[in-house]
Amino acid sequence: MNAPADSPVTPRRRPRNLAQGLVDSITERIRGGEIRPGDKLPTESEIMREFGVSRTVVREALSRLQASGLVETHHGVGTYALEPSGGNDFRVDPADIATVRDVLVLLELRICLESEAASLAAARRNQAQLHEMRRALDAFRSALDTSGDTVTPDFQFHLLVAQATGNRYFADLMSHLGSAIIPRTRINSAKFAHEDRAAYLERVNLEHEDIYGAILRQDAEAARAAMRTHLSNSRERLRRAQ
Repeated sequence: MNAPADSPVTPRRRPRNLAQGLVDSITERIRGGEIRPGDKLPTESEIMREFGVSRTVVREALSRLQASGLVETHHGVGTYALEPSGGNDFRVDPADIATVRDVLVLLELRICLESEAASLAAARRNQAQLHEMRRALDAFRSALDTSGDTVTPDFQFHLLVAQATGNRYFADLMSHLGSAIIPRTRINSAKFAHEDRAAYLERVNLEHEDIYGAILRQDAEAARAAMRTHLSNSRERLRRAQ
């Protein structure tokens, strides 16, 4: 029976986090067999049109899917589905990270997790991973010079460090947290640091370069210390502001 013409139409609900909503949709297609292992995923442009999201959202979702082992990306070729594992995906709702206290709690976790990840990355990284880290840092620098999007390359750099550990669980956790790990996506970090945005981001960029330099030199202790300093600086600024 058809609904009356004047019946209200319930709009499709958009998830609170667009990237996670996209991850969930593609994951369902892979686990349900609609996308089979070895199948090539639609292009970024096709996914943007289908889901009505930006390229940044698509790239973040694909990064999460790759870190969780559901897809693999071949640069210049495309992204392909892998055989899904039987385990349950880790879930953290970024929408729950909304206050200064929430960001502080997350930073405490990140200091423990990412300091060790940086140390392992220094010992285990390969040339391809170093190249991708350099590209992310160059993209951050370019965005800083043009007042563009610094969140995407910031998150990408941290994710790449996690991936360079060779331990998929570091990357899984970082990937599922997504860009919510970047404090300025939740609060005005520059305001809490009592400096203008450009100066704040310039300092973040220098801290990233210190981490990268240690990983490049394969200095595990320096990489651990540089990552701890980077994240501890953010935590201390927020503590003082709070």
